[in-house]
Amino acid sequence: MTIHFIGAGPGAPDLITLRGRDLIAASPVCLHAGSLVHPAILSHCPPGARIIDTAPLSLDEIIAECAAATARGQDVARLHSGDLSVWSAMGEQLRRLDALGIPYDVTPGVPSFAAAAAALKRELTLPGLAQSLVLTRTGGRASPMPAGEELARFAATGATLALHLSIHVLDRVVEDLLPFYGPEGPIAVVWRATWPEERIVAGTLSTIRALVAAAPMERTALILVGPALAATDFRESALYDPSYQRRFRGRPELQP
Repeated sequence: MTIHFIGAGPGAPDLITLRGRDLIAASPVCLHAGSLVHPAILSHCPPGARIIDTAPLSLDEIIAECAAATARGQDVARLHSGDLSVWSAMGEQLRRLDALGIPYDVTPGVPSFAAAAAALKRELTLPGLAQSLVLTRTGGRASPMPAGEELARFAATGATLALHLSIHVLDRVVEDLLPFYGPEGPIAVVWRATWPEERIVAGTLSTIRALVAAAPMERTALILVGPALAATDFRESALYDPSYQRRFRGRPELQP
């Protein structure tokens, strides 16, 4: 029997992979983060499935549910919002399962930064402006930032930044970023991307605090910063330039 860790996507119930959907449908037990996973995704659970909201549970209780299901010979669909590779608390669960000898696998999901970029209708990497995307957050009581991962260090690169779990310290974020992106530096806050109540606030580092204050947002908001968010005057990629020689261009046998 297997514990299937599944990235359930950013919110919209149709933004889940086919593999994830099918694993949910085949698992008699489903553990889900109730406040973050869209309830419609649970409609994929088979009839009679044991469905458990893990929001009020401790790590010990979650692992106990996994162990009990395994002892009964049942697969478990363990749903997390977004993608499991960042800020999912999956690592500590896998460590516990390894110690117990319980098998598991991991199915990726649509990450929140990708959903936010889609909501903004923006590419986060543009030729000559930004070719890197930094996924980061600000430190908090639960997870302080390691030494060397200060926001100013990332901002100094000029890359596009995607700040998670940081809307509650927006003032501090703006002050840290101003020296690097300037008062006219583009910034956008996307709240609950792909949910029906999705909201977008876009402005500059000099205006964003007032804009957000007029439309308060909670912890599920994502902050995106960088020149790629507002640029229109950038050079085109060489990828589709007719003079650019690449592997699949100019070979008659590969032409339709």
